[in-house]
Amino acid sequence: MNLKVKNISDIGGVVKAPPSKSYSHRAVILASLACGTSKLYDMLYSEDTLASIRVCEALGAEITKHDDYLEVKGTSGKLHNSSKDPIDLANSGTTLRLMTSVASLSDNDVVLTGDESLKTRPMDLLINSIRHLGVDAESINDNGKAPILIKPGYFGGHTNISGSVSSQYISSILISSPLSENGVTLFVLPEFKSRPYVDMTLDIMRKFGVKVFKGFYLKHESCDKEHQSCRIDEFKVRKQSYTPCDYTVEGDYSSASYLLAAIAINGGHAKVLNLFKGSKQGDKVILEILEKMGAEIDVHNDYVEITSDGNLKGIDINLSNAPDLLITVAVLAAMAEGTTNITGVKHARVKETDRIDTTCKQLKKLNCELEEFEDGMSITGGVTGGIVDSCGDHRLAMAFSLIGLKHDIEIINGEVFDVSFPNFIEAMAEIGLELELI
Repeated sequence: MNLKVKNISDIGGVVKAPPSKSYSHRAVILASLACGTSKLYDMLYSEDTLASIRVCEALGAEITKHDDYLEVKGTSGKLHNSSKDPIDLANSGTTLRLMTSVASLSDNDVVLTGDESLKTRPMDLLINSIRHLGVDAESINDNGKAPILIKPGYFGGHTNISGSVSSQYISSILISSPLSENGVTLFVLPEFKSRPYVDMTLDIMRKFGVKVFKGFYLKHESCDKEHQSCRIDEFKVRKQSYTPCDYTVEGDYSSASYLLAAIAINGGHAKVLNLFKGSKQGDKVILEILEKMGAEIDVHNDYVEITSDGNLKGIDINLSNAPDLLITVAVLAAMAEGTTNITGVKHARVKETDRIDTTCKQLKKLNCELEEFEDGMSITGGVTGGIVDSCGDHRLAMAFSLIGLKHDIEIINGEVFDVSFPNFIEAMAEIGLELELI
């Protein structure tokens, strides 16, 4: 189905940000590993998070959806795979990466697979790293990608992994490590990108009763903390258990970026609820980005206000710690005056699509002047209307719909927003942008 703008009324108002996808994944996984019953409030039920719920159920967690919370009876870390077939994770790369390490806690074999897009996502770095911990995992097609076979056994010990590709590899090892036989010491080698996502993992692990000790080393005596390329991070996790808790999922800055960007592009005023001032989410940097581009941002304890006159200017921004904002910022750049230089997102090439390449190709269809680089792009403001393709990427579909505020735009395969933001159309309607699927 194609997504297009049906109507634009007064842009602004009050809207609630959807629950965080990243925290929802982690909450249901940790609750499933805990010793007892947890209640998870304000969970996101999207295609991706439903994949995490399915695999946790297949491995022994008892999960019941109530009107206002998700009840999870944990396994105490003693997993058993009840699925005779490979467990289908659809398009959820987060579930695949987080659960590859966790699945080794099962007392029988587990095979994780997904759709054709998921089968293109690299997994070899994670597989090689956890083998040093006694985990027997392998790519069935011997190409470093899903389907992945994981056999029982997680001894623990010492391992290392590059931090330059995906923070989800690091989170995968950290989440599973308390339940290994001997605990884990993990060294993250330079350069550590998307660090805030690991901070989110440590934050929720702490809420479920697990402590992680952090440290770092510098490779050269002359280096200091600012020289990130010389820093090796250490995470030490002793053997321990997850404890159940009642947990409320906070709002998602990634998804809220589309609501905030709509106001910034069109002009107007809005209040976005459920966005917390003290959030660990790296995508909170969208507030700083919008402010630099010309919008007025007021941050409160549990909501954000934005005011804009619609006149945005280009900026230079490094998104190494917030790669999920790439397409939103690219669209903002295309709608702004001047040139925006986006850097630090080489790891965005291994998302649902090669997001650098895909974004540039779709913007060129709208006559946008840009230059593509290995780790980002340079965009000079100015686009026309036209037809683009989401290429199956939920973030592209949502971000490009914002061009419809000022130009006629139609997005082929636009229905894919269900992956992370199921009520995207309804939320956008609350601030005056009426979208439709045709």
